[in-house]
Amino acid sequence: MTETKPKIKIRTVDLNLHYGSFHALEDITMDIEECKITAIIGPSGCGKSTLLRVFNRMNDLIPSCKTTGEILLDEKPIYGKNIDVVEHRKKVGMVFQKPNVFPMSIYENITIAPKRHGIKSRRRLDETVERSLKQVALWDEVKDDLGKSAQELPAGAQQRLCIARAVAVEPDVILMDESCSALDPESTMKIEELMFELVKKYTIIIVTHSMEQARRVSDMSAFIMLNKNLVGSLHEYGPTLDLFSKPKSTVTEDYITGRFG
Repeated sequence: MTETKPKIKIRTVDLNLHYGSFHALEDITMDIEECKITAIIGPSGCGKSTLLRVFNRMNDLIPSCKTTGEILLDEKPIYGKNIDVVEHRKKVGMVFQKPNVFPMSIYENITIAPKRHGIKSRRRLDETVERSLKQVALWDEVKDDLGKSAQELPAGAQQRLCIARAVAVEPDVILMDESCSALDPESTMKIEELMFELVKKYTIIIVTHSMEQARRVSDMSAFIMLNKNLVGSLHEYGPTLDLFSKPKSTVTEDYITGRFG
């Protein structure tokens, strides 16, 4: 029986990124599988978050930033001439390190993006709010307080609200940049449990400094580190179980066991 090859959701080929004369990423080539959790690990300053932000073109907001090489979403270049960046960012949602809820109600936090994408019907907006909050296991906690300021929620609930806001527009990919680092262990556990549910529908890419978290939640792990030219490069990439149990290099082994980084 022939094994079905996993679908590649995001593909990078010889990706290089510069901020002016500063070379941040060099020759990153990797395939990210659909409906899997991929962890990007590596020491501080190696370009992990920079790589994550390439995927939804957030680096476009930095005038000096220049990207070369291929970055494909569903085999289509995300830097093509006719790409609508707003539509692209709808497909690739982002959740940041600290919960960044907007200073408005829980309801408005979730509906702001759907409204910008043309949804005006109150019924559809109500359905979107309920669906999104249920997806992040927050509906039962807040369904009677949707008019409450989102900033009054505990930090863990705020982060789940941020994830609900990301899934409200039904993206293909969810990017999570150290999204548990500001949370207590109980809230972190809830977010990780949430990832296991969301990955059934979405492709998830996380940046994490926690080797324990990468080992617990991810299917694939990409180890980024500074090369001899002090530029972020992909040192090792593969199934998380393999990378953590039988790394291909002593450098990878030293990092994941805490000997440096």
